[in-house]
Amino acid sequence: MRERNNAAPRSKDAGRAAKQGKRKNKVRSIIRKKLVVFYLGILLAFAGLMLRLIYIANEEGTDYQKKVYAQQKYDSSTIPYRRGAIVDANGSVLAVSEKVYNLIIDAKVMRDKDNIYVEPTLAALDQYFDLDINVIREYVMSHGESSWYVALRKLTYEDKLGFELAREENSNIKGVWFEEEYKRVYPNGSLAADVIGFANADNQGSYGLEEYYNDSLNGIAGRSYGYLSEDETLQRTIKAAVDGNTVHSTIDITVQGIIEKYLRQFQEQYKDNYRVGNGAENIGCIVMEVDTGRVLGMASYPTYNLNDVRNTQSLIGSPLVEEIVNAAGYTEVRKTNTVIDEAVLSTLTDKQIYTNLNYLWKNYCITGTYEPGSTIKPFTAAAALEQGVINNNTVFTCNGHLEIGGHKIHCHNTYGDGEVSVKNAIAWSCNVALMKMGQALGAEEFSAYQELFNFGLKTNIDLAGEARTDTLVYPAEEMKSADLATNTFGQNFNTTMIQVLSGYCALVNGGYYYEPHMVDKITNGDGATVKNIEPRLLKQIVSGETSDLIRSYCNAVVMKKNDTRITGRTARPAGYAIGGKTGTAQTLPRGNDEYVVSFIGHAPADNPEIAIYVVVDRANAKKQDDAKFATGIVRNVLTEVLPYLNIYMTEELSEKELQELAALNLANTNQYVSKPEDENLEQLETEEKDDTDEEAAVNTVPIWMTFPIDPETGYRVDPNTGAKIDADTGDPIEGRQDALRE
Repeated sequence: MRERNNAAPRSKDAGRAAKQGKRKNKVRSIIRKKLVVFYLGILLAFAGLMLRLIYIANEEGTDYQKKVYAQQKYDSSTIPYRRGAIVDANGSVLAVSEKVYNLIIDAKVMRDKDNIYVEPTLAALDQYFDLDINVIREYVMSHGESSWYVALRKLTYEDKLGFELAREENSNIKGVWFEEEYKRVYPNGSLAADVIGFANADNQGSYGLEEYYNDSLNGIAGRSYGYLSEDETLQRTIKAAVDGNTVHSTIDITVQGIIEKYLRQFQEQYKDNYRVGNGAENIGCIVMEVDTGRVLGMASYPTYNLNDVRNTQSLIGSPLVEEIVNAAGYTEVRKTNTVIDEAVLSTLTDKQIYTNLNYLWKNYCITGTYEPGSTIKPFTAAAALEQGVINNNTVFTCNGHLEIGGHKIHCHNTYGDGEVSVKNAIAWSCNVALMKMGQALGAEEFSAYQELFNFGLKTNIDLAGEARTDTLVYPAEEMKSADLATNTFGQNFNTTMIQVLSGYCALVNGGYYYEPHMVDKITNGDGATVKNIEPRLLKQIVSGETSDLIRSYCNAVVMKKNDTRITGRTARPAGYAIGGKTGTAQTLPRGNDEYVVSFIGHAPADNPEIAIYVVVDRANAKKQDDAKFATGIVRNVLTEVLPYLNIYMTEELSEKELQELAALNLANTNQYVSKPEDENLEQLETEEKDDTDEEAAVNTVPIWMTFPIDPETGYRVDPNTGAKIDADTGDPIEGRQDALRE
């Protein structure tokens, strides 16, 4: 009985479990059926979509492709910006970007409607453009899917105007459009090429202001976005381009033109004179305001046309340069003895041509390094005066040479200058007197003043490519006695033109060193000033008292009366008293009879407003060591620049000078102030008295001035040796010594 009671519940539970299992199986079956139906639906949808895509590709692909191309080519494009202009100090344009047009052929559109547009369009193209229409026809007919073929580039508005008018009159002219871009144009050709530099088609500046101010000159490209609406209407969204800023340079186009005129005149006069080639390997000239550092003009020769920078004709007459690997494993560019002519050009590879063009494009005034010669003597004298190791009354004795460090270092002639005051050390350019100043200073102080004057350092002028010269000057710890001696008169270390002129301005303006600069301000497209660039005073390198003395010494170089030994007389322009210093330096290797000559100066003499520096590197002449190559250019440039700048004459004009100025047909040549102001008169009288006292105190006549003059040659002749001597300067005509006068 008990067993039956226990069995009954078990049978009831088993039944329930069986019923639940049946229900679950039924649910699973239903889910499986629904999933099968769902998957079948998805497969059918995909199959339908694929069939639709195949249909579109076969039946409507051309229409869809046209819509896509329309958006890509016409409705989503870059809008170019205009690169900013470069103007001179008076607003004259030096560089500008002009809108040009590229002619684009759209073969797809031209061949639409069973090619009915092809012949009318080709006929119009043939009429208005210089194209080979057979080539265009062949392209159109063989590239029916093409929407982009550039047939012509950089057309002007006038170039395309006739075609545009013809298209308006004939609706069957289709499949041609014009893409806008900008072309960099330099209205004055080669004028100020070294200063401006140039920009390529991608708006990247190379050299000069174009490179230095590249970010300011460049703008921001715009964008035209396009899409088709539901009714296939073209919708546009345009983000306008932002044009670049305008750079206002300190260059005065008139001053620049005068400089370049006389550099070109020198080139024409001396081209192929003694050897085949240019009038000199390099000629450079800078004109700068002494109290601001503003550069009014800067040029070098040879030069090139900014509108045709790769024209190899600009290389004719220059020494060929080649890239070589030096001992340290670095590639450097060196000059060869080969002068480039048409025959040489024909043998050059593209790489060699680029190397020589790249050398041509560099600005000699900031990249060329050379031994400056005696233009450094005022700096040495200034350092010695500042340190108190000499004063205005110091007198030196020059016997023609000094024995230093086991070397006999000569003065300008073997006979010496005798008794030499500090002023005459500069006026006569006496090497011995300068070497004695250097000995009094010592290497450490001399080196410290070189750095103060910025030799070995960049000036940071706002032009691309300024050379570094830190390795081209001696540090104090490496400067031996002979190095110190030759450094005092500008040999055995290298500078750039911009370094020397910037320092010289400080020597004569009261001692204030201004950073040289080429740009006054930057403005945007609306004419609003974005940035003002004021003159930047960096330091005072000498005291006002020392500056006054140095200025008077440099004035004596040009203006000292009744003294045939001064070296700069030929630099004086008609009607003006100026100051300055000549320079002559040997090139390496020593004894090769190749020289760099120069003149650095200021005007007017007593109240300087501008400074000028001219360097002539290896003039095309048998006798290169003649500072008159440089002083002649200075005189010509200042004769025109000073009146133009409204700087009044300080000297009465001789009859010869009046005729000279009349021949030049210059304006403002009658500005002579017959009676100087009381302050200037007193200063002039004081200086004349100082000159008289100095001559009384230092009246030793150099021995070479006692030599008789040969009437046939005009040279003085040493009665003991028969050596020929320049009658005015005492320079030996043959057998020049290692150290030079100027």
